[in-house]
Amino acid sequence: MPIYRAAWVLPIVGPPIRDAGVGIDHGRIAAIHTAPFPPAADVIDLGDAAILPGLVNAHTHLELSWLRGRVPPRARFDEWVRDVMRVRREGNPAIIQRAITEAIAEACASGTSLVGDITNTLATVTPLLASDLGGVVFREVIGFQRAKAEEVVSRAVAQLQGIAWTNGLRGALCAHAPYSVSPAAFRTIAQHVEANGGITSVHVAESPEEVEFVKTAGGAPRAVLEELQVWDATWQAPACGPVEYLDRLGYLGRQTLAVHCVQATSDDLALLRDRGVTLVTCPRSNRWTGAGDPPVAAFFNSGVRMAIGTDSLASAPDLNLFAELAEARRLAPDAPAGALLRAATLSGAEALGFADEYGSIEMGKRARLIAVEVPRSPQGVEEYLLSGVTPDHVKWIGEEGTRDEGRGPRD
Repeated sequence: MPIYRAAWVLPIVGPPIRDAGVGIDHGRIAAIHTAPFPPAADVIDLGDAAILPGLVNAHTHLELSWLRGRVPPRARFDEWVRDVMRVRREGNPAIIQRAITEAIAEACASGTSLVGDITNTLATVTPLLASDLGGVVFREVIGFQRAKAEEVVSRAVAQLQGIAWTNGLRGALCAHAPYSVSPAAFRTIAQHVEANGGITSVHVAESPEEVEFVKTAGGAPRAVLEELQVWDATWQAPACGPVEYLDRLGYLGRQTLAVHCVQATSDDLALLRDRGVTLVTCPRSNRWTGAGDPPVAAFFNSGVRMAIGTDSLASAPDLNLFAELAEARRLAPDAPAGALLRAATLSGAEALGFADEYGSIEMGKRARLIAVEVPRSPQGVEEYLLSGVTPDHVKWIGEEGTRDEGRGPRD
C-alpha cells in the first residue's frame, strides 16, 4: 500500500497536517500518516505540495462551453441573456460536442472531481460518462406557461429515466429560474424530487431585473417572454423577493441548490439557512453577466451552507475552481480560509449527494486526490490555495485502481 507524503495534507474535516501522508489501498483512502512513517512503507514523496480532495464545481453548464469568447461581458444581465440566446442559434453539433469534451478535460486538469452540470439538451451525458468526472447532470426545465407545466416536466423526467447512469454520474431534475418557469412547474418538480429522494437546483435572486419581475411582473424578463410569445397572462406577481417566492412554492429545502443569490437580502439568507438550502456562488460569472458582485462575506456570515461553481464558459474565462476561490477570497477577505476550501470540496459533495465518497480525506472514501505545489514556508497553506492556483501546479495522485473501484455504478 503506497503512502503519498507531502508537506501538507488537508483533510478538510480538520486542520491542515504538516509533513503527513495519505495511504491508498485499491483506490480508497486507507489512513492519514504523520512522520515518521512505518519503516517498511512504500513512501512516494511529493515534496513541497499539499494533498487535498478533488474539488467540487457545484454549478456549471458544460454544454455552453462552445460559447467561450463569443459572448462579451455586459453591464446588464438582460443584455447578456439576449446575447446568449442570439449566439446559441448558431450552434453546430460537432463544435458543441468537441467543446464539451475539451471543457471536461480542462476541469479535470485544474483538480475538479465532481460537477453539478446544468443541461437543456443532455448533450453532456455521453462525454461525462466517458470521463473521470463524477457528479450530477441536472436536466433543466424551462416553461413559463402554466398550461404546459405537466408536459415539460414529464418530458424531462422521461429523458432522465432513459439514461443508464453509471461511472459516478446521476441524473436530476431542476428548474431554471423564477422568471422562466411557471408556479405549476416549480411545484411539480418539487413533488417529483420529494417523492424520489433526489436533489434539485435553481438560479435565483441573480439580477436586479429578476427581482423587479417577481415584485411587479414588469421589466426586461417580461419583455423577453412576450417577444418569445410564451408570456402567461394568468401569472400574477407575488410582490415579494425571488427567494420568498420559491419558498411559497415549496421549492426550498435540504435537497435544493440555490445558485447565485447576488441580490439576496439578509432575510433571504436566513431563510435559505433555515431551510437547509445550499447556496452556490459563482462570483466571476456574476460580474461578467452584469448581475454584480455577490455578497460572499454576507453568505458566510449568515451561516448558510456554501458551495462554489464556475458557471459556464459563456460567462467565465475558464473552469478552474481555484480561480473562482481566489475571487471569493477577494470578496470575503475575512472569511476563514478553511471555510472557503470546504465550500469548494465537502460542502459541494454534500449538496450533490456524494459526501460519503468525495470531498474530504477520510478513511474509506474514494482516493480522488490532488497534489498542489506550494511554497516551502510552513505557514499559510490554506491561504496560498486561495491565491489563484493554476492547472500546471496541480496533479492527480493515487489513481491506480480508482476508475474500477471508485467509479462504479451509483444508482
